[in-house]
Amino acid sequence: MKIFNGRKESEKILLDLKKKIKKLRVKPSLASILVGEDRASKLYINLKKKAARRIGIKLVLHKFKSGAKEGDIIGKIDSLNQNEKVYGIIVQLPLPKGFNTKKITGKISCQKDVDGFQRKSYFPPVLPSAILIALKRAVKSQRNKKILALVNSKIFGETLKRFLKGDRIKIEYILRKKVSREKLKAELKSADVVISVCGVPNLIKNDMVKKGAALIDAGIARIDHGKVAGDVDRKSVKNSASFLTPVPGGIGPLTVALLLKNTYFAAKNHGKRS
Repeated sequence: MKIFNGRKESEKILLDLKKKIKKLRVKPSLASILVGEDRASKLYINLKKKAARRIGIKLVLHKFKSGAKEGDIIGKIDSLNQNEKVYGIIVQLPLPKGFNTKKITGKISCQKDVDGFQRKSYFPPVLPSAILIALKRAVKSQRNKKILALVNSKIFGETLKRFLKGDRIKIEYILRKKVSREKLKAELKSADVVISVCGVPNLIKNDMVKKGAALIDAGIARIDHGKVAGDVDRKSVKNSASFLTPVPGGIGPLTVALLLKNTYFAAKNHGKRS
């Protein structure tokens, strides 16, 4: 089984960005909004902050309690949209229950939406972009391959489907909570490539995987003693899968690098847009 090295891929991007940022007249600044105390979210924020500092990007964290008013968060986004010294804005997901994710992320200016959530964003969506890179490493040709994404959100499923379609890659997706375990097992077992973005530790076992399938694991969750795990049970699938993006060290580092790449372009092109 080939193991995708996301850290190595991300390091190439970060080193290139560091050289380019030194030549900018402005210092790129990224605003991150964190609501609540989700441990995985805090982990990602720390990874982003550490990588940003290394290459010369300033990441400013704006924290809200899980009981905060939605209007206060939107007010902060409006303020950041107007701040000319802020080039990128991200809302760390998932938001706590009760918050309207689409409404809140939709308030970010398209010129500052460096996560690429919005359809009219100036930037490519970060997680789908990272998945595409891994997908191209996993299989030389996607033609005649059944590519199946397992997701928690219809919004993300449609975003991923639309993004990959731009690269002439056809995928199907299923909502994890909408199917029985028996049907889920049957669907996954028929796929040549499985993309999983659920955040459920070790959800995908050997008996759910087609022999020789490529597994792109974009899920992450905290487990015991501060460790993290992905959706795929790595030990279980080691003799059946042909390719795996591990957790940690796979898609995660790549998404961070691509986010910072979008932030660099936001700063570089500041003031050039009509």
